[in-house]
Amino acid sequence: MAGPTVAQEADLSAPQQIITDQIAAFASQDAEAAFVFASPMIQGLFGNPTNFGEMVRNGYPMVWFAQDLQFLEVTPIPGGLRQRVMITDPQGRLHLLAYDLVRLPQGWRINGVQLLTDTERGA
Repeated sequence: MAGPTVAQEADLSAPQQIITDQIAAFASQDAEAAFVFASPMIQGLFGNPTNFGEMVRNGYPMVWFAQDLQFLEVTPIPGGLRQRVMITDPQGRLHLLAYDLVRLPQGWRINGVQLLTDTERGA
């Protein structure tokens, strides 16, 4: 099976930028800006930026306080793609997360994030 074409690889810049921009918004403690990058499904689930921000701050502190991020492998999923991201927290610990993104008429949006276990890391 052939690998991705140059055009397909270039297409990854837009979804990766969405992740980068959302993490930058969290770093600025701007839940309203971060909420914009969430899919309508996620926005509907939390209802408003305040609820969304509290969930991320309490449930995914490594994302809220991320010091660094590295994009890893991407896999297609129905309606979008899954981007694995390695995030470094303020204590220097590494966390592997899977970001599910959907492509909408207005562009890519984050449709879910999962903290991966050691088994899912391939360890």
